[in-house]
Formats: sequence, structure tokens, C-alpha cells
Amino acid sequence: MSSSFEKYQKRRLRSSYFSVVMSIAFVLFLIGLLGLLVLNTKNVSDYFKEQASITIFLNDDVEEANIAALTKSLNTKEYTKATKYISKEEAAEIVKKENGEDFMEFVGYNPLKNSLELYLNADFVATDKMNEIQQSLEKNSYVFEVSYNKSLIDILTQNVKRISLWVLFFSAFFSIIAMLLINNSIRLSVYAKRFTIKTMQMVGATKRFIRKPFIMSSVRLGFFGSLVALLGLAVTIYYLNDYFPELGLLDTENDKIILAILFGSVFLIGIIITWLSAFFATQRFLNLRTDELYY
Repeated sequence: MSSSFEKYQKRRLRSSYFSVVMSIAFVLFLIGLLGLLVLNTKNVSDYFKEQASITIFLNDDVEEANIAALTKSLNTKEYTKATKYISKEEAAEIVKKENGEDFMEFVGYNPLKNSLELYLNADFVATDKMNEIQQSLEKNSYVFEVSYNKSLIDILTQNVKRISLWVLFFSAFFSIIAMLLINNSIRLSVYAKRFTIKTMQMVGATKRFIRKPFIMSSVRLGFFGSLVALLGLAVTIYYLNDYFPELGLLDTENDKIILAILFGSVFLIGIIITWLSAFFATQRFLNLRTDELYY
């Protein structure tokens, strides 16, 4: 009978530990995702900025050699991310697909011009800088006209700043919530053993002696929870990098160092929070009177 009861108690204990570990892992995983989001906010905003372009319309009499020279010159500029040449025939096909009809049947000729799409580095995607680039390009004798969507650029830059601020705010808010959840999980696991704590105290054990096994047990739970969280985070980053390579999560050595710091921070957060939570939870029950343990 007693053997069955002991097995039942062990199963309950393992189940309790498992639920605490998974709770910690889930919360740390969310903290890791928030950290990843904050660290890559600039990468994401840069990606959207670099989709904007300046269209350079060329004069009809410009030869292919001159277009190639202009393209080569543009590619050496610090503001250039990429260039793309679009012939007037390709432009006509694009317009035809967008409108669903061949406009040249009505006009009788192709009025469009050869053009270059100039994609800028993110740091130069701002109205004032793009105006300077536009004015500089318009001085070129091969260029007929230079244009870009100014209103779209204004909206884009404003929204990027606004979104970045909201990301920081929500990340800080949810990080605090996540830490409170970990704290509650540890407090509940200590609460289940409050009578054991009081019994040890009544037989003369010191507070430090009583706290030690509870803190070590909680830190172990934090350790395993951190490992599970980091495993989930690593899998998530792998698939994000695979499906969204434009985010540049693992492109450079610096990116890998930042991710290593993120992983280390998540691991330390798991250890530190569980240590502090166990310490204060145990201390609380040590300071309670015996009759207060029932409430």
C-alpha cells in the first residue's frame, strides 16, 4: 500500500516538475522571440525601405554602351543597393499585364522609354536624400526624367519609426509579464512544500540550510527550461532564415555574435529568475506562522 502511495507521489512530483519546466521554457521562448524581434527591427525596416526605388527614364537616342556605362557608374555610388534596366518593350509588357489590354493598339506606337530602376541602401531612403540624388541624376545628359513616389517614402519612413517604438514598448511589457509568469510557477512549486519548510524550521534547521535545496531544485528547473527554450528558438531561427533570407539573421559574423548573446541572455534570465523566485518564495514561507500556512 505504502509502495503504491510512494509511486503515486513520485508520479505527481515528476508531473509537477515537467509542467514547471515547460512553463519556464515557453516563457523564455517568448522572451527570446521578443529579443530576436527587437534585434532585427532594423533589418526588417531596412528590407522594406530597400524595396523603394528611383526610376530613371532615359532619352531615346542613348546607345546601349552609354546605358551600360551609366549603370556601372551608378553601381559604384554609396547610395546604390542595386540597379535594374527595363527596356521600353519590357515596360510595355508590364503595362499590358497590369491593365489587361494592349495600349499600343490604340496609340499605334510605344510611347514608353527605356529606364533604370535604382534601389537605394536603407540609410538613403528619406525624402531629403532622395531629392539630392534626383537632382544629381537629372544633370546627366542621358537622362530624360527622374521620379519616385515621394508620398510613399514619407509614409514608409514615418511608419518605420512608429513601428520601431511600438516594438520596443511591447517587448518591454511582455518581458515583464513573462518574468512574472516564471516567478508564479516557481512560487507554486515552493507553495506545495510549505509544510515541509515549516517542519524543517521547527526541528532547528537554519534558513540557509532550508533554502538551499529549494533554490538548487528551482535552478535545475530553470536550467532545463532554458535548454528547451533555446532549442525551440534555434529551430525557429533556422526556419526563419531558410524562408526569409532577406532578414539576414545569419549573414555575417556579427549577426551570429548577436544571436549568441541573445541565447546567452535567455539562458541567464532563466537561471537568475528561478534563483530569485525560489529564494523569495522560500523566505516568505519561512517567515509565516504555522497557522498562516493554511491560507
